[in-house]
Amino acid sequence: MFQETPIFSRLVDERGDVPAQVRGEAERIRRGLDQLLRRSPGPDPSAPPNLPGPKAPSASL
Repeated sequence: MFQETPIFSRLVDERGDVPAQVRGEAERIRRGLDQLLRRSPGPDPSAPPNLPGPKAPSASL
């Protein structure tokens, strides 16, 4: 899939494995969202949809 190059190895040495850190953080966030979505009730089917309404005219003169 991906072969490390000398410049990538140097960057990892200098800065750490940023792609691996990002993947780990994304996985942590995904797990948290999964837990949150499992706990939260679904939308109330009898509730009106939350649609944006018309905007009031601005009073800038």
